[in-house]
Amino acid sequence: MIITFVGHSTVPLRDKVRQAVLTQMRDLISDSEQILCYLGGYGDFDEICASVCKELKSEYKGIELVFVTPYLDLSERRRIKDIVDQKIYDSILYPPIENVPPKFAISKRNEWMVRNADAVIAFVTHCYGGAYQSLRIADRIGKKIVNVADHLD
Repeated sequence: MIITFVGHSTVPLRDKVRQAVLTQMRDLISDSEQILCYLGGYGDFDEICASVCKELKSEYKGIELVFVTPYLDLSERRRIKDIVDQKIYDSILYPPIENVPPKFAISKRNEWMVRNADAVIAFVTHCYGGAYQSLRIADRIGKKIVNVADHLD
């Protein structure tokens, strides 16, 4: 199973969102032996999801954390080196978006992640922006979607 994450760069109530992601991840992975987690690595929600996935990796064998980079320019290569040094992710993937202008690279990377995942865990609270657009794509193509914003108490 491949799970990807779509969410806003700023997340209020981080602890509640983290707990909701953890609960939803446990529900999704309970029946799967191999889990790939496609992570974007930008912003609060991506940070929360990477933390949850890393925690679950100690409980469940067969979880792999994959950083999906939208760029291959020099500054991103430096960032990737830092990511490798921090040992957050198991692997790094550059999707086939090399002909996309840099201005659209993140949205095209997000679309690729959604299209190639089995399930999407989201934190989307409003109807605009990149996270919302990615969630709309996931919905339109029939992906399993859990918006943790709907599960906060």
